[in-house]
Amino acid sequence: MKQAYRSRFAFVLGWVWVVFAALNVYDLIARYNGKPALVALAVLAALTALVYVVALRPVTRFTEAALIGRNPLRTTAVPWASVEDVSVSHSINVRHDAGELLRLWTPVSSARERAKAQRRGAAPPRRGRFRTEPALTKAEQAAAEALAGKTHADWVGEQITERAESARRRGQEAAPARVSWAYDSFAAIAVALVMVVVAVVAG
Repeated sequence: MKQAYRSRFAFVLGWVWVVFAALNVYDLIARYNGKPALVALAVLAALTALVYVVALRPVTRFTEAALIGRNPLRTTAVPWASVEDVSVSHSINVRHDAGELLRLWTPVSSARERAKAQRRGAAPPRRGRFRTEPALTKAEQAAAEALAGKTHADWVGEQITERAESARRRGQEAAPARVSWAYDSFAAIAVALVMVVVAVVAG
């Protein structure tokens, strides 16, 4: 079963920017006034390329065969049995192929999210002699303890570890990771650079 994890906030904000940029491009072309329009188009192109590379492209995918980390400039596919170690700080860091490091861009663990997770894991304060809070069932208490202090990135890191161990138990052999350049990112950057050059030359 395939799964995908990305920053929802960045993804939504990225598409909002794309729509905003498209409307402005249409308006600039419809009311073309020479150099100022070219400069504005170049700025929009540069910012849109940045938004695509940083906000829209990054995603972490689970497939049956491999962990796929799609970062701004590269895509890395690590067979599950090749995953050696997983640690979570601000990002999820995956060791593979004798110490090679894959740093996943999504999901990330912000300081605010980690602090919220720590508060969620703390025991609720007692208020006076008589408790007014409803008592948790055993199942609810077990679920709360399992999630105590954990962020979404921590949870995804655990899923990666479990899948890697499961692949090794099934006898899957470790294989080298496949790394490819993000040609879509380079294409977006190239278009932005062309627009900047055109704006400069037109002056």
